[in-house]
Amino acid sequence: MSTAPQLVVHRDKELMAQAAAARLITRIVDAQSSRGEASVVLTGGRNGNGLLAALAAAPARDAVDWSRLDLWWGDERFLPEGDPDRNVTQAREALLDAVPLDPKRVHAMPASDGPHGSDVETAAAAYAAELAAAAGPEDHGPVPAFDVLMLGVGPDTHVASLFPELPAVRETERTVVGVHGAPKPPPTRVTLTLPAIRAAREVWLLAAGEDKAEAAAIALSGAGEIQAPAAGAYGRTRTLWLLDAAAASQLPRTLYPPATA
Repeated sequence: MSTAPQLVVHRDKELMAQAAAARLITRIVDAQSSRGEASVVLTGGRNGNGLLAALAAAPARDAVDWSRLDLWWGDERFLPEGDPDRNVTQAREALLDAVPLDPKRVHAMPASDGPHGSDVETAAAAYAAELAAAAGPEDHGPVPAFDVLMLGVGPDTHVASLFPELPAVRETERTVVGVHGAPKPPPTRVTLTLPAIRAAREVWLLAAGEDKAEAAAIALSGAGEIQAPAAGAYGRTRTLWLLDAAAASQLPRTLYPPATA
């Protein structure tokens, strides 16, 4: 079931990153307090990496029990291990290498020089199997009910590597698919599908900068998910759009309270 999006608009992207990092720490700590562990899906791109860098600098980061946190990815560039353009490489640099994670709970998507070689479909199926193995009976499906799944919103409204009109955004059965011919480089990627994204308890969509203003306006105006994939990304209990003022500049003020900081 779709949850109506809530909007939080910050003055600029630095404030947005800091506030989102604080919000994520609180959410992880709450989940660990209630269930003993937490699971988060990370996103790449400048907003996702900005949040991770802000989290690394946050004094409250030590409130998290990093050893009881599962990290997953919403998508990945299908490139060799350690390539600087891979989301996991950038996440390690921004945060992961600085905190005491359990390596077995860091679920990076396969690389193009990994056990599946250059076969992106097999790599995607392997990640789907890893998700299914981590899902419990309480999750009611082939992926865990992630506590927070974060997505950057592209200027074309893409989220993860679900691009408008491409086959991956139309997928209704599989949870992870290979992407060929992505309109931004590299063309070959691995991505969660909308059914996997919607398994999350909370979905957070991050958008900062004037180049994201039109995409936010389209996705929040009732557009269809095939044409505007961000419109199809929502959580089971909460869907949160975290924006800066520039990205919110084309939205009607009726969508968010004027006092939002």
